Amino acid sequence: MLSILLPTDFSENSMNAVKYALDFFKQQKVDFFFMHAYQNDFYNHEDLVYREVFDDVLEKVKSQSQKNLENLLDTVKKMAPNPKFSYHILSAYNTLVYEANLIAEAKNIDLIVMGTKGKSDDRHIIFGSHTFQVLKYVNCPVLAIPSHYTNMQPKRILFPTDYLIPYKRRELKLLCELGTSYRSIIDVLYISMSDKLSLRQEDNKAFIKETVCKTKVDFHIEHSKKITETIQDYIKNNHIDMLVMVNTQHSFLEDMLFPSNIDIVSVDLKIPLLALQNTMRYI
Repeated sequence: MLSILLPTDFSENSMNAVKYALDFFKQQKVDFFFMHAYQNDFYNHEDLVYREVFDDVLEKVKSQSQKNLENLLDTVKKMAPNPKFSYHILSAYNTLVYEANLIAEAKNIDLIVMGTKGKSDDRHIIFGSHTFQVLKYVNCPVLAIPSHYTNMQPKRILFPTDYLIPYKRRELKLLCELGTSYRSIIDVLYISMSDKLSLRQEDNKAFIKETVCKTKVDFHIEHSKKITETIQDYIKNNHIDMLVMVNTQHSFLEDMLFPSNIDIVSVDLKIPLLALQNTMRYI
């Protein structure tokens, strides 16, 4: 059974991510955890003008958070009365990143699914501030869904790699499950000016081949120094439906999503992004 965390701010974008998750995983047994962390809502509340009203405003925000989650749960149960699904709601006075990390550890979460943007984010940006924070700081795989994205069946999944990262079996198993569910083809893309692999790279490539064996895996090489442009071109030219990358220091994902100028996102992503985390949790 999969355990999936769905952070929500009750926006249209987060609801789109909920709909995507419910449909995408409809063939699997899933524990869904709907979570709202309301610390930011509290400090931004219009009634919080004096410290004397602190407790009253906190209780009001807490109550509204719980009510919104209960309404969301009612909607979800009507939308997806799937006997394979179980649902839980979690409301917390906390920041999104801190609470997501706590739940990921306590509930042994396999995957976080969320929209690429929240209700307060500019519609012209690719990733909202909360999504950036979760991608960068939460020790759990994240599936980020673009606004209004509706294609639930990824036929081609792109997995760019330099084969330098010792991948975790649990997270490659997740990729295998996603691919197997829809009989997807996984394109493992090595981008380099050289065809030759080191012994470490050969071992990591063999580990990928062994771990995602239940679905079709094709290995490709593109000779280039322009990583981001090569990935974008491959997505366009090969009708890719999902991008999978590993989030670790000096990785392709870090170069694309967290450049030195954080205001300039160097990837224009219109398909779901599955960000794996190169961290040790449970196997």
